[in-house]
Amino acid sequence: MKKLVLITSLVLLAGCATSGNESLKYVSEDNVTTRITEGVTTKAQIKQSFGSPMKTTFTDSGLETWTYEFSKVHLTGKSYIPIVNIWAGGTTGTKKELVVLFDEKGIVKRYAMNESKIDSKNGS
Repeated sequence: MKKLVLITSLVLLAGCATSGNESLKYVSEDNVTTRITEGVTTKAQIKQSFGSPMKTTFTDSGLETWTYEFSKVHLTGKSYIPIVNIWAGGTTGTKKELVVLFDEKGIVKRYAMNESKIDSKNGS
């Protein structure tokens, strides 16, 4: 019985994957406002809260934009069925993205937090 529980646990754990910035794991569109205030929060405070960005870009006018991403996916039920998984398996999960635009002084000018569902299917 112990072996069955262990094997089941390992299979379930093997079916989950995360990628990106772990600091977004528990941040949502609703509660990001507790960490960021436009016109007040600085680059240093953003870096302290979320770490280094995954991507840094600049607008045409020279303003800096930092982008953070975090994805968590798990295998769908059909992915565990031998042979069926080739055509009907896949993953499902969520992707979070935080984009922060700074003004010339390094203060948050605007930000956007999005959370969306992601799905991928095998064989389609």
